[in-house]
Amino acid sequence: MVQYWFYSAFDQFSVNFHWHDWEVLHVFLDVGEGSGDPETGDPTLLVASAHSRKVPNNEFLDPETDRASIISEVGSHSSALGINETKAEFERLPLVTDIADISNGALSPLDVPAAYGLPRRGVSSPLLAAGTRRLADPRSPGPPERHPRSPRPRSDDRRVLLGDPSPPDDIPLRETGLMFAFEGADTAGEADYGYSLTPMADLTIGEFTGPQLSFEFAVPSFAEDAVASHITTTGTPTAQPRFADPLTDVTDPRHRSALSERFDLDVSGLAGDVVGVIREATDSDDAPGSNGVDTGEPVVEGIALLESDPEAVPTFNGVVALRDVPAGEHRLTVNGAGVAPYGQRIDHGGDGGDGAGSTDSATTDSETAEPTESAATADGPPATTTVGVDGDVVVTPNEDAVKVRAEPAADAPGFDRVAVEDDVAGRVYDGLPADDEAEGAAVYVHREGAYTAEVEDEAGALGAYRVNPAADQSTATVREARTGKASLTSFLLTLLTETIAQASVFEDGDADGIDEVGVPDDTEEQTGAAADAVEDVLEATASVTGGPGGDTGGGDSGDDGSGGGPDAGFVGLLRALEASTNAARRANEAAQAGNAQGADNRLRGLKQRTAAIADALERNRENLPGQLPGLVERRVPQIERRIQQAIDADE
Repeated sequence: MVQYWFYSAFDQFSVNFHWHDWEVLHVFLDVGEGSGDPETGDPTLLVASAHSRKVPNNEFLDPETDRASIISEVGSHSSALGINETKAEFERLPLVTDIADISNGALSPLDVPAAYGLPRRGVSSPLLAAGTRRLADPRSPGPPERHPRSPRPRSDDRRVLLGDPSPPDDIPLRETGLMFAFEGADTAGEADYGYSLTPMADLTIGEFTGPQLSFEFAVPSFAEDAVASHITTTGTPTAQPRFADPLTDVTDPRHRSALSERFDLDVSGLAGDVVGVIREATDSDDAPGSNGVDTGEPVVEGIALLESDPEAVPTFNGVVALRDVPAGEHRLTVNGAGVAPYGQRIDHGGDGGDGAGSTDSATTDSETAEPTESAATADGPPATTTVGVDGDVVVTPNEDAVKVRAEPAADAPGFDRVAVEDDVAGRVYDGLPADDEAEGAAVYVHREGAYTAEVEDEAGALGAYRVNPAADQSTATVREARTGKASLTSFLLTLLTETIAQASVFEDGDADGIDEVGVPDDTEEQTGAAADAVEDVLEATASVTGGPGGDTGGGDSGDDGSGGGPDAGFVGLLRALEASTNAARRANEAAQAGNAQGADNRLRGLKQRTAAIADALERNRENLPGQLPGLVERRVPQIERRIQQAIDADE
């Protein structure tokens, strides 16, 4: 095999400025008699390096081209391959020509080729999004324009993400389209610059100076966010493992198997992958007021770090992919310019699925789904651990970020798992808390959302808390968090009180004032409690419905409002909500008093009342104003799920 090493004096990486950068192209040659070219060798596998061995490299098995081109990533020099006819353009998929520029297999479970490629198509460099002129595309005149959804950088983004906070100002702007050719090649006359080849044995370097490749990762913690530092010291390629053993840079399992079969090479030892894809939270048009978020493709690239194996890995098109991760517990941190940090502990190759993003308490009653297989299997290719929620790593722009914090009660067990679910987007976090040394947990969410925070203790018991941040909140803190029946019934009362108060706002046909209903959630930043506010809320609702909709007995109120005029459906829904809220209040009173049997009896009644809400929605949908049906309908499954969890809870 032949190695071609490239040295760049200065690196304008997508999230880091630093001096010194080595990249490499490995060319594996078949010099056997059957190759057709035993003298010089027949190219079998091309491997172009992509920043780090943890990143899937750009590889092609059995290339048919006589001479592949190397497409160097602008600024950071990661090497992509030009195999097909478009030598100056990288194609991850064969969209223009018959073949792609890589033959890497799909990255499970994301179903995209597992190769770094050239990622800046649609997802920009963070510093470009932040407005750094030096990172502008030279093909676009003038300074870069801010993307409408581009997150605003924090004041410390340059400290966190840049190895050199003061890059030199006398280097030229980035340019694309420049062609370099070997001085003895037929294409040398067409190139902008020629180059020669020097044997590595002739290379002598005394010292590498200047800022090295370094990062400081923010890790979400209950109090102040922790900082995980990482630095890579530059040296000569001869000190790198891939110099003596190029197989360490072959990251595609199928390519490794092909080399093993053809040349009897030992390619064992590749562990499983850790994968996910960044999704960015934004406010939702489907929710009235600040009561829901959506998630979409990120505007900027991020960077990930496994602290147990400190090697920073950039995302490509928002994909987080770490290859060959040793089995064991790891802490994954994802940072990016302009977004709040994401952190999660994972149990890669462990027995459970808690940290693998595979729990599914938001879709089942109090059980978790089967875990994603995480270890390298004995037969077949290594398996994969997905992070986030089914592979989605949800991040939030800094200007919209609220830190949700939960702290267990002094006499309660710690949290084994934390999940946060938005009314519209569904789960935005589900996993082991990032900071295993802290008693509590912290997750950043978008302030426009309306959330249910779920905690699970070591015994598998669940607790739930309502989090609906106000516009001026930067934190949302759940103190004295507990699991069990009392926690779940209190949550039900809070959610139903909030819902009926917000539904009453629609009396005039619109959602004006829905964010000022004054019903506190379960956080200390909002004073009071739903149990104290419920009486006033029900009295206000009665003024709309014409009387109490939920009597103290178990019967129906009789009139669902379906026989009246245009407001009949609205009144019928409010009465169904009244009845459910009254039932939730009685169940919560029993649970807080320690009367488990009494609470369960009232919870079963609440289950029937909740069915009446769904029925009122179905029968009166056409008579209900605007976004009211969606607001209530999205919360009904949450109510039903927590009712059953509360009934199943021991205490």
